[in-house]
Amino acid sequence: MKDYYAVLGLERGCSHDEIKQAYRRLSRQNHPDLVGHSPEAEERFKQINAAYEVLSNREKRELFDMGVDPLAPGGGGGAGANPFGFASSSSFGAFGDIFETLFTAAAGGTGHNGPAGRRAKGRDTLERLSIDLSDAVFGLTRQVTLSTFLACEACRATCCAEGASPQVCGGCQGRGATERIVRSMLGNMRTAEVCRQCQGYGDIIHQPCPQCSGQGRVRGEKTVEITIPAGVDTGNRLRLAGQGEAGPGGGPNGDLYVDVKVKAHPDFSRQGDDLVCTLRLPMTAAALGATLQIETFDGQQSITVPAGTQPGATIALDGLGVGRLRGRGRGDLKVVLAVEVPTGLDEDQAGLLRDLAQRRGEERPEAILTNSGSFFSRLKDAFQSK
Repeated sequence: MKDYYAVLGLERGCSHDEIKQAYRRLSRQNHPDLVGHSPEAEERFKQINAAYEVLSNREKRELFDMGVDPLAPGGGGGAGANPFGFASSSSFGAFGDIFETLFTAAAGGTGHNGPAGRRAKGRDTLERLSIDLSDAVFGLTRQVTLSTFLACEACRATCCAEGASPQVCGGCQGRGATERIVRSMLGNMRTAEVCRQCQGYGDIIHQPCPQCSGQGRVRGEKTVEITIPAGVDTGNRLRLAGQGEAGPGGGPNGDLYVDVKVKAHPDFSRQGDDLVCTLRLPMTAAALGATLQIETFDGQQSITVPAGTQPGATIALDGLGVGRLRGRGRGDLKVVLAVEVPTGLDEDQAGLLRDLAQRRGEERPEAILTNSGSFFSRLKDAFQSK
């Protein structure tokens, strides 16, 4: 039994891609139109096609690995060539023909479906993009360089060298499949199998483009402009139609998908469409009130702290939050106030506070418990949101 792996210069256990690459290389190197028509060259080319027919088909390859030659008369390689001791399908007489007929049909006979097209859609591409929180607030446009398949400019995705064109396959007359009659106990059965000469395409490219090796596309880089809308968040996925891989044979491009990740900010956090920050201010400012300037994504903003403001109170600045992804306008900027109690007082400062406590009747404060949780929950939320 012929070793199809050796014909293609491969070892058992090789991948499907390795089989395709070896076949394409050897078929170009040994095509009779290139090396000259002779019995030896045509036989070599025939062996290469037969090896690819078996090894590129999962079912046929499994049979061959078990010691059965699917291309041998009757569908088997003979019991003597079987290292596992299986009897060849020729030992079963008519049942071997039935098996071969069913096997060929299962292997993808294309006689009634027409030739397979070389043109196919390219695969989709996935990219990951990290952006700053400010970019999520306002949106941005960024250019990204992708390594992908591009349409071959040398042949304009025709797959052929300059001045050449595909020729109708003489083996199948352009049908992509050949038919044969199989005799069985049920009578003659007509079956179709992929044409070995053109591999089901219905035509043969005798002069493939040297730039893309007859694929119609080459590996390269391209720059894509990606528009990130305001309001995106970590986990959002954007789709750019037609920006993925170029398809083989001049097929349409796949799509480009972009997974977005928003980087953490040192001062602001996000709650939906709102931004949240914590403003620390001294106890005196909270008690007496103050007007402060804070830095936001929209520049400096003035914020008024009312007299008697309690720790954990929130002041909202309307329309200074994140742009709404599915709607108009923006969320709010919520400023949570954290009142700082003074420490390290000198004697004069401590005396002033004692005097204030005496005037307010607070020199002997009472412990008052409450279950409202209003103060502690606001303070806890303020620090957890940082």
